[in-house]
Amino acid sequence: MTKTSLPVVFFGSGPVAAASLRLLNNNFTVEAVVTKPRAAHHKGSVPVIEVAEELGLPIHTVVNKRTLDELIANKPFTSSLAILIDFGIIVSQTAIDYFPLGIINSHFSLLPEWRGADPITFSILSGQKETGVSLMLLTAGMDEGPILAYGTYPLAPRITTPELTHDLIELSDALLQEVVPAYVTGDIVAKPQENVESATYSRKLTKDDGTIDWAKPADQIEREIRAFIEWPKSSTTLAGREVVVTAAHVIEEKGQTGTAVKLNKQLVVYCGQNALVIESLKPAGKKEMTGQAFLAGYGNLL
Repeated sequence: MTKTSLPVVFFGSGPVAAASLRLLNNNFTVEAVVTKPRAAHHKGSVPVIEVAEELGLPIHTVVNKRTLDELIANKPFTSSLAILIDFGIIVSQTAIDYFPLGIINSHFSLLPEWRGADPITFSILSGQKETGVSLMLLTAGMDEGPILAYGTYPLAPRITTPELTHDLIELSDALLQEVVPAYVTGDIVAKPQENVESATYSRKLTKDDGTIDWAKPADQIEREIRAFIEWPKSSTTLAGREVVVTAAHVIEEKGQTGTAVKLNKQLVVYCGQNALVIESLKPAGKKEMTGQAFLAGYGNLL
C-alpha cells in the first residue's frame, strides 16, 4: 500500500500501541499522537512517546477522560478519523463525535469475545482454538461498537502471550491498511456485533494471578504458564526454593497434588488432574535452567 495522504490521529499508550504506531506510520499520515504522559518518578521506557519522538510526530498527553475532553475542546486536530489501539483511557462520546468519521478501535479478539482490558492473555487462558482482531467503531460502551472487519488467527497449541501479541499487531496493521480506505470511501459499513448475549470479558491481571495453584488441572496451569510468561509470571516453591516456571507440558500421571518428584529423569509436579513436566524454570537469583538441571542441583531436596 502506498502511504495515504488521509490524516489520522492515533490514540495509544502501551507497548502494543507503540509497535502499532510504528507500523501505522508506514502507511498513513499521522497528524498527531495522543497518549499518557510519563508518570512521575518513572525512569523506564515510555514506548509510545519514544516512538512518536523518533518519527517526529506531534504528541499530546492526557491522564484521564476529563483531560482528554479538555484537549478535544481546544479543537487541536483537523483529521476526520482517529485510530485507537491499547489506549487505557475511557473515551467520551464528545471525543468520539469530534471526528466526523469517528474513532476506529483495533481490539485484539473476535468481539464480542473477550471485551475488556486483556483479551490476548484470556484467549490463551481459555484454551480456545482461534482468536483474531476486530476493527470496530468506538462507542461509549466498553467494546460494544459496530464492527468494520474481523481478522482471524489460529492459536498454536504452545503459543505464548508475547508471540501472540506480535502476530496480532501485524494482523491488525494489515487489516487497517485494507479496511480504512474502504471505510472512508463508504465501501465498508460497520455492522452491529452479533451474539452479544454470549459476550465474554477479560480483566487486568494482578500479581496474585501468577501464584500457581496446583489443585487446578494440569492443562489449565500449562496455559497459565504460557499466558503469564512476561507478567505476572507463574511462581511456586519447589525443593524449598522460590521459582518461576517458564515452560511445561502435560502428562497423564496421578499423585499427591502439589508434590514434585523425579520421574523418568524429568521434574514432574502432580496437579488436581494429571501432572506437569517442568521443562524450564528460573529459581530466584539464578538464571533460567532446564528441569533436569534443577533436579541435578536440588533434586535431593524434593
